[in-house]
Amino acid sequence: LTRPLNGRGACHYCGPCERGCQTRSYFNSAFTTVADAVQSGNCTLISNAMVYRVLMDTDRNRARGVLYIDRNTRQPHEIHARAVVLCAQAQESVRILLNSASQQHPNGLGNSSGVLGHYLTAHVRTGGGSGEFPTFDAKPSLGGPKRPLGFYVARFRNTNTSTRSKNFLRGYGFEGDTELSFNWSAPGFGETYKKTLRDPRAQVSVQGFGEVLPRWDNFVEVDDKVVDHYGIPVLKIHMSDGANEQAMIKDMAESAGELLQAAGAKNIRTFANPSAPRWAVHEAGIARMGSDPNKSVLTQFQQTHDVRNLFVMDASGFTSNPCQNPTLTIMALCVRSCDYLMDEMKRGNI
Repeated sequence: LTRPLNGRGACHYCGPCERGCQTRSYFNSAFTTVADAVQSGNCTLISNAMVYRVLMDTDRNRARGVLYIDRNTRQPHEIHARAVVLCAQAQESVRILLNSASQQHPNGLGNSSGVLGHYLTAHVRTGGGSGEFPTFDAKPSLGGPKRPLGFYVARFRNTNTSTRSKNFLRGYGFEGDTELSFNWSAPGFGETYKKTLRDPRAQVSVQGFGEVLPRWDNFVEVDDKVVDHYGIPVLKIHMSDGANEQAMIKDMAESAGELLQAAGAKNIRTFANPSAPRWAVHEAGIARMGSDPNKSVLTQFQQTHDVRNLFVMDASGFTSNPCQNPTLTIMALCVRSCDYLMDEMKRGNI
């Protein structure tokens, strides 16, 4: 936030956003959407609840609630509902569906197509570079503001108005950051070392943020030999980069070097490393949407083809994962799906 809003303070750019935000200046569902829902009086929040499976009314083929494990007591509990909406994010929502297998749904709930768990996608971000600007005249500090110095370069490869690559499909953008720091790698000892240490190092870093193409052989499945702390079977994840991602990573490094050189940077260093699929934590696509129930899990309203009153409203339904951050798309789809759900409930269809 640039100004106070609904009891949340304006950002004061302290820097370590990844540690949490005491002023609640950045968006987090815990103190924005969830807090608003609880305050409305129409929402009951049950914490320390690990959902195990969706409960079914087999006679009507309808979801009737969920079974969850209390994290503190390890005891199971049931919650019943007219409609069940999973929004635990892609891998956890799909884990719940797979763990909800039954005689009626032997391969997992909502998986008559056999597609559930497949086409796992994420973001690739292991190509980029950094450079220094030695002429930048400023003094670093240990506790000074840092966050206003980030920037973003929108996708510029394989668009209608940009250079196209013969080596890969789709594209990527750059997430950038600047840092003014002490010369921590200064050589020497004593007075000379102290003087050199204070020489500022103004550095700009750019890191690619690209689309991972959905492939059938990138998938998750329930590991029937391993359970988590609460006795719930965990997921076994199968994911690797394809040739498209490998070529994209190489192009990220080359483009980063060109960008930094054009900006006048010195001591430019680029990197193109094999991608760690978990790096961006933007997993998506393993309960994909589609109009054909034989090739997809969800409808365009994130409603399962197989169970009318069961929805999955997170990134599970993505058919691919474009190079932008997915949060706003998840929220937009959720709003549309909620409108549909309310209309269907009013009509008596759910």
